[in-house]
Amino acid sequence: MTSTPSDSAPRASRAQFWLLVLIFFVPLVTAFVVYYGFGWRPAGSTNKGDLISPARPLEPGVLLDPQDQQLDEDLLKGKWSVIYIGDGQCDARCREALTLIRQSRLALNDDASRVQRIFLATANCCDVSYLRTEHEGLITARVEEASERALLEKFPRYSDVPVETAGRIYIVDPLGNLMMSYAPNAPQKALLEDLRKLLRLSHIG
Repeated sequence: MTSTPSDSAPRASRAQFWLLVLIFFVPLVTAFVVYYGFGWRPAGSTNKGDLISPARPLEPGVLLDPQDQQLDEDLLKGKWSVIYIGDGQCDARCREALTLIRQSRLALNDDASRVQRIFLATANCCDVSYLRTEHEGLITARVEEASERALLEKFPRYSDVPVETAGRIYIVDPLGNLMMSYAPNAPQKALLEDLRKLLRLSHIG
């Protein structure tokens, strides 16, 4: 039995439809599998900081501020958090980092309210006068006790340098996932550029 023109037309339309589906979905599925399944990132990745992959969920538990007041257990949820870890007396690197975090957040303008600043003080907490005068709105949490310091174990080490002396800045997403860090010698504008990009692309926080 030979096919008529009326039979071949729907067949051709179906073939074209499935061809379009393949053209659209195959690259998408391939990219998804390569990116998430194998952790591959293109060499031209535009983030300025050091990507932490996979992201690490943080559960801070019960933390106290310098006045021994309990902080919210969901401290790292709902907003983008920029964190610095170091001695509570805040040496030169600490002051440089906290100032950079403050200025970067201010430069976000209308998006500044989506970002919170956190200082995890690992010892000698704290130079309260300096922190209150220069960094109003900074959330300071003590991580001196063993139960509190367990949180620090979630932060990656670089070149075996202890987290509390590394002088790094970290970004945590609004779901509480540690996702990026910045070495002391990172470009000054790196943090701001990455924050702008993350806030532009994100629909959370």
